[in-house]
Amino acid sequence: MKVILRENVKGKGKAGSTIDVKPGFARNYLVPQGLAFTATEKNMKVYEHEKVRKAKEQEKFRHLAEAQSVELEKISLTAVVKVGDDGKLFGSVTTHTIADLLKDKGYEFNHRKIIINEPIKELGVYEVGIDLGTGVEARVKIWVVKE
Repeated sequence: MKVILRENVKGKGKAGSTIDVKPGFARNYLVPQGLAFTATEKNMKVYEHEKVRKAKEQEKFRHLAEAQSVELEKISLTAVVKVGDDGKLFGSVTTHTIADLLKDKGYEFNHRKIIINEPIKELGVYEVGIDLGTGVEARVKIWVVKE
C-alpha cells in the first residue's frame, strides 16, 4: 500500500515522501496516528496545502521567537548563593535555579530549554543560552554573587 508521510517516521522515511508499506501498518498505525495519508491525487494536493500552511506557521513562530530573544537578551539575572572561604559555591547554579530566576522576571521556561556549557560553581558573570525553538537561541547574563 502506498502512503504519503505527513511527518518523519523513524525507519520509514521523511515527511512528504511516498513509501510502500504493508496495508495493516498503514491502516492500524500510520493513518490513525496522523502520520500518513493514503497515496491518491487528492491527498497529494491536501499534503501540499498542509505543507504550505505549516511553513507559514513555522515562520510566524520563528518571528515570535526572534522577538522574544531580543527581549530576553536585554535582561540580566542575579543568583545569590552561599559561598565557602575559598570562593567556591556550596553546590552549583543549575538550570532549575535559572528557570526560577526567569520566572521571577516574568518568563516561564522549562529547565530543559536552558543550555549551560559547564556547571556554574564559582562567583562571576556567565552567559547562558535559552532554546526558544525553531532554531532560535537567546543569551542571558547571569551574575553569581555571594550571600
